[in-house]
Order: sequence, then structure tokens, then C-alpha cells
Amino acid sequence: MSEETLDAAELRRRAQELLATHPPLETDRTTFLKARFDAGLAWVHYPEGLGGLGAPRALQAVVDAELATAGAPDNDPRRIGIGLGMAAPTILKYGTEEQKQQFLRPLWVGEEVWCQLFSEPGAGSDLAALGTRAVREGDHWVVNGQKVWTSSAHLARWAILIARTDPDVPKHAGITYFICDMTDPGVEVRPLRQITGEAEFNEVFLTDVRIPDAHRLGEVGDGWRVAQTTLMNERVSIGGMRTPREGGMIGPISETWRERPELRTHDLHQRLLKLWVEAEVARLSGERLRQQLVAGQPGHEGAGMKLSFARLNQEISGLEVELRGEEGLLYDDWTMRRPELVDFTGRDAGYRYLRSKGNSIEGGTSEVLLNIVAERVLGLPAEPRTDKDVAWKDLAR
Repeated sequence: MSEETLDAAELRRRAQELLATHPPLETDRTTFLKARFDAGLAWVHYPEGLGGLGAPRALQAVVDAELATAGAPDNDPRRIGIGLGMAAPTILKYGTEEQKQQFLRPLWVGEEVWCQLFSEPGAGSDLAALGTRAVREGDHWVVNGQKVWTSSAHLARWAILIARTDPDVPKHAGITYFICDMTDPGVEVRPLRQITGEAEFNEVFLTDVRIPDAHRLGEVGDGWRVAQTTLMNERVSIGGMRTPREGGMIGPISETWRERPELRTHDLHQRLLKLWVEAEVARLSGERLRQQLVAGQPGHEGAGMKLSFARLNQEISGLEVELRGEEGLLYDDWTMRRPELVDFTGRDAGYRYLRSKGNSIEGGTSEVLLNIVAERVLGLPAEPRTDKDVAWKDLAR
């Protein structure tokens, strides 16, 4: 069926057909999600056979609304966000047909959690300086190195990994992109306890990990270009999430303001109004960004959205602690835990304040994103880069 005939009515009909053959109240959750994927209603803009129908991306909302009204289960997108938002679009663009068939269905259904092995202790903001090495031995690559700040590594079956395969060329040119099995011998995950008391992040040590060449994404040495697809989608998924009005951080503080008049002052009122307006502008900007994606015009605006997300979260959570006074200094639970997801609005003000400190680091530091916006959105001159043509092995470290 051509894209022209896949209109909203046809997508609605297909969703109703799925509901008729797999009634949500009578069907196991995983079975329903697999049937949805096979019907092409997982992500309708993906190709047929890969969870989609090759339909316009905008029609996904039609399917989602129809299924949600019927009480159909979702795939718990917050738990598998790295797979959905970063791994899947990269596999779709650069993966072989075998890789797409192997990974996309269990990824979308939520049977397999993914993580991202990019940042290193010596290569965070300057990611291209990474030192994890991958050396080819026949049909495999032997990987040694350390990654850090890895969300969900303690839950993940698979990881997207970039490693250095050629130290004799400039840093951006000697990187290759792989899919790593987190259950393989030599993969060690250690909890990285945060200021919140939890260990949501991890360190990952790779010792003689053998990755088959069949799990390489893209060409050897082309990993930086492949990684840009992942990073662009990561920033969009962090900064461009769909939220209702007063969704996210601005919601709890607005609710407190309405319910606790004794806490109000004129100064706090003015500051809250300013942040409320900025949060609404950010929400509407995110909607515009999603419309650009629907139109097939993704850009570097995701970097700007992620910047705004980090700044607003930190300013709003700081104001909330100040508004609550002594209550704002309380903290519900310092227990060392390894959570499955971040719950900003389900915890108290103290948690939101502490956890938001990481927003300006994860998904690209605010300093790096400012450079991206300046150079690629505003067209300003690039910063001088003296190491651009220097072989990685000759860089000062």
C-alpha cells in the first residue's frame, strides 16, 4: 500500500483490527506488543517488516490515541528510552538488514534494555578523544577500555559502543561503532553513586571483550559520523519530550504555589511567573521540533532544546526548594538503590534539586551544546582546533 493511501482513517482501521484480534484485557502484554510491532503500528514511519508501514510520521499520533483509548499497554518508553531514542534510529540508518531484523523488534517491545557506552573518564566533553581500543582479530574485535556515566548499564542486554580502531589518524577519523553484548565475558558493570544517594549511572570496564564484526554499525573508521546520528537523537529525546502544559518540573512548584498561600512572597511570585513562561515557551518549542521531525527536517535545534531543559530544571528546582523553606531541605531516602528510571515528579523537592544538577552534563554538557548552537544553528565562526589534523596517538593526554 502506498504512502498516499495510508491516511488517518486507514491507520485507525488497522489499529481497530489489532484490538479486535488481540483484546488488551485478554492478551498478555508482551504478546500484544509483538502483535502491534508485526502489524506495523509500533513506529509507523519505519519500513514495513521493521515495525512500521512507511507511513508519514505524523500518523503515529492517530495510532497511539486509538490504542490508548482502548486501554492497550505501551512499551514503557521511559524504561527503554535509550533503545528507542538512540539505538533504534542509528540501527535503522546504518545497520544491515540482518541487524535490523535481529535488534529492532525486541528493542521496541521492551524485551531488551539498551545502554550507551560513549563517555570515558578522559573523554566526556571531548568525546572524540576516547581511548577505548578495539583491535581486529579475524572476524572479531577485541575491546579494552573504560566507559562512565552509563545509564541503565545494570539493566541492559545490549549497548551501543564507540571505540578507537586506528590511533594513527586524527581523533575523529579512527573511531568505529559497535553493538556490544553486555552479558559477554569481560564486561563489568560497577555502580556509580550520585549526589542523590542512588546509583542510576554506572562505570563499565571492558577487558578483552570479543565483539563479532557482524555487530559493527557502519564502516570501519566511520564511527564518529554514525555517533552523530545517535547524539542528535539523544538531544531531541531529552530536550524535546512531549509534555502537557505544566508538565515536568514546573508542575510540582505550581501546585505548591496554589495550595500553600502562606509560602508566597512578591519576589517569589515574579520569579515563578518568569520561569512558568519560559517553561511554556520551551514546551511549545519542543512541539515545533517534533513537527520538524515529522516533516523529515531534523536539525541541531535539539541541542538548543536540551540546553533549555537543563537550565530550566535547575532554576525551577532551586526556586522550589527556596519556596518550601525548611521543608525544601528535607530528603526522603538516601538509600543506595539502582533504579530503572529517573522520576523527577514522583519524588520530593530535595530529590528534584539534587538530580537536576546532572541535567547540564548528561546528553552533552551545556558548554559543548552552546558551541554546537553557535556554530551549526547561528553560523558563527568555529573555535580554533589545533588538534584537528594531529594523529590521536600524538595528542597530549
